Amino acid sequence: MALATTWVTRTRKRIDMKHLIPLLLLLPASFASAADRPNILWLTCEDNNVNWVGCYGNPYADTPNIDALAAEGFQYMHCYANAPVCAPSRSTWITGVHAVSMGTHPMRSRYPIPHDTIKYYPDLMKDAGYYVGNARKTDYNIGGREDGSAWDTSKVDWSELKKQQPFFMVINSTKSHESKAFGDVTKSIHSPSDVRLAAYHPDIPDIRRNYAHYHDQVKKMDADIGKALADLEASGMAENTIVVHNSDHGGVIARSKRFLFNSGTHCPLIIRIPEKFAHLRPAEPGSKIDTLVSFIDMTKTWLNLCGAETPDYLQGKVFLGPDVESRDYHVSFRTRMDERCDNVRAIRDRKFLYIRNYMPYAPWGQHLNYLWTMKATQAWEQHHKEGKTNAITGRFFGTKPMEELYDTSVDPDNVHNLIDDPTYATGIARLSKAMDQWQVKHHDSALLPESEIVKRSEEAGTTIYELVRDSSLYDLKAYQQAASLALQQDAANVPAFYKDLNATDAGVRYWAIVGCFNVQETSSLNLDIIKKSLDDECHHVRIMAAWILYRGGDKESAQACWNELLSESSYASLKIFNIIDWIGDGHEPYIAAMKACSFSHSGYVARMQEYMGVAKPPEKKKRNRKK
Repeated sequence: MALATTWVTRTRKRIDMKHLIPLLLLLPASFASAADRPNILWLTCEDNNVNWVGCYGNPYADTPNIDALAAEGFQYMHCYANAPVCAPSRSTWITGVHAVSMGTHPMRSRYPIPHDTIKYYPDLMKDAGYYVGNARKTDYNIGGREDGSAWDTSKVDWSELKKQQPFFMVINSTKSHESKAFGDVTKSIHSPSDVRLAAYHPDIPDIRRNYAHYHDQVKKMDADIGKALADLEASGMAENTIVVHNSDHGGVIARSKRFLFNSGTHCPLIIRIPEKFAHLRPAEPGSKIDTLVSFIDMTKTWLNLCGAETPDYLQGKVFLGPDVESRDYHVSFRTRMDERCDNVRAIRDRKFLYIRNYMPYAPWGQHLNYLWTMKATQAWEQHHKEGKTNAITGRFFGTKPMEELYDTSVDPDNVHNLIDDPTYATGIARLSKAMDQWQVKHHDSALLPESEIVKRSEEAGTTIYELVRDSSLYDLKAYQQAASLALQQDAANVPAFYKDLNATDAGVRYWAIVGCFNVQETSSLNLDIIKKSLDDECHHVRIMAAWILYRGGDKESAQACWNELLSESSYASLKIFNIIDWIGDGHEPYIAAMKACSFSHSGYVARMQEYMGVAKPPEKKKRNRKK
């Protein structure tokens, strides 16, 4: 009972024997004879991929503390974020459930989940006797619960941590956040000559300067990591503490953060394990580890290492310690990013990256207010408008193919799409099938437009998580099949689309009208049939039918449809704003309706109104400064 006595004295609450026995059964076998369980110090940062870190091969990176940590620990070479932006990524972390499986995937949405079913991982760690802290980034994108409620503390107090062992402490550095890449890029310490440009970026002065400016910010973040490590050492707890470092997704110069390429998802992951817990090491210190790690795995792995409960609803795999579970594929997802609509999935192994674009008509480089704050983005767009980009550097500003395939071992910047090369047909089929299976297993909640799903969940009086697990409310397999047909871009499918336009399920009708849209340029559509869909009860069906009519020459009917829906503040309003902007014919015919639209969509309709010049930007509040 030596283990029990030691452990119980370190819990914050008295545990009697009837509660202790089942908790002991939860401990991994590796801790059955250990005197203590490990502390875990999780040092997170924001918005940077492997290309900004020296130990991952960039000779111009200035990250001495992270590099030293890698030399002492284990450097994972294939770690990927499930979402390429903070809120859905951290939503996935805190629950151990993919954001796209819960409905928390759209940026800044905060849709509720069933909190009685899904606990936050710090809840489970506290149940296992851990003291849990987070300083102090949350951003979980989940409604129905305060982000900070699961944590014991939001401050770093090393003396308190020493009293409270075992602890799990998150320290987040904000120094590498995208916002730090904004502002004046002409005063950087780092030289613009000493940068390694991505293949998709043109070699122009402002892009080089922005790279240099961001290198400065990453160096500041590295200093934060160094300080935390020094503080841990000074506390005398380093020999009891596993240290983890990684970013929350990739980034940060345009076409990285928010996108499912390597640049947006391939993240540094470094873990240092002290000698006391050497039995947990995957190799000798200083090793580079080729294991495929998905961010969804982290939650389950930390719980497992801490001897906490790992509920059945967790969707990750344990990647460290004696209970390692193998992983063949990693999946990532992109949907709405702020005011811009999109819908993309990606699946990869250690070599190939397969991407499926459910909205290929939405350009990669559609204007995003926040992203366009960056000097590099502005300069890149201007360079393109002047006709100075080539097939690789200009592709960002065009529409997307239905599918993409990249050999990441030779094309880490993902600029050479192999999807039409017959050499890779077998591999494409393998990855596509694995993607389909993943979507069914994990209840992909984004096979219909966001606001359509929200409308259904509100009408059903249930969360999106519960909705998509009820086939009578959300027929995932039917949508999957209908979407697959729509993305084939095959005119032979038109009769099937016409038939499905009369389906009972609005989701099937939606994909039928999208299928018609996708083949319009290569086949002759019966616009009389399409026009009937202007009266569909599903607003997303209506607006896509209107777009088909617009491209077919009946602009009057299309404009009347969009204006009516905007004037009535349709739940599909944000998509209409996006479509009008994508078309690029100006928005004069819609000004009155745009101004009249009051549908919020998390405040992003207002952002589109501001961008399109039909609403005044919000006034900045003046600070009251004490003299």
